[in-house]
Amino acid sequence: MKEDIERNLGVQPIAQIMVSHGLKPHDLVAASTEQITHKMVARACKGRRLTFKVQAKIRNALNAATEKQYALSELFTY
Repeated sequence: MKEDIERNLGVQPIAQIMVSHGLKPHDLVAASTEQITHKMVARACKGRRLTFKVQAKIRNALNAATEKQYALSELFTY
């Protein structure tokens, strides 16, 4: 049988970065030029495994909202 991939990976660094900047999930959704949802942002913070494309959209929104340049490796531990 195929081993199940662990999908819940615990709180991710993006959650702390958002808190340090005083950002809520809505702030990322509003700052994004791509289609992201509040649910995507919540899953990113909680550590639900996301596809590379969704990770990139979340990173782009965070970079737009904070006016800084974060790498994916700074936001996610997987």
